[in-house]
Amino acid sequence: MKRVGFIVFLAGLFVLSACGSAGPSTTINVTLAEFTFTPSGFTIPAGQQITVNATNNGAVVHEFVIMKLGEAVGDDFGDEDEPNIYWEIEAQPGESVTGTFMAPADPGEYQVVCGTKGHYMAGMVGTLTVVAP
Repeated sequence: MKRVGFIVFLAGLFVLSACGSAGPSTTINVTLAEFTFTPSGFTIPAGQQITVNATNNGAVVHEFVIMKLGEAVGDDFGDEDEPNIYWEIEAQPGESVTGTFMAPADPGEYQVVCGTKGHYMAGMVGTLTVVAP
């Protein structure tokens, strides 16, 4: 009877581990469209080279802008936010682009926004979570 209970316990652990997060990734695949990032949350390891594959399925230019740790856009993205950008990439309508950057060394949550005028206000916002490697 103890053996059956142990097997059920192990099976439960297996199911729970399969449902969990895949953990941090060094690749970000994101689709940009009118006022959305899909997905809108990303987890990456600190200090690693990160590849971003961005596909713009929208009708206008979109940007994937990572703000510096502790910085956030105010009412709308504007010139005053430019010094607070950690990294960014831009994609024209129908275009897929790839870029790389070195992940920040500091773990934490970084704001991701679209820098196209009005898109931040319309809700084109995401979160980049940097975790210790």
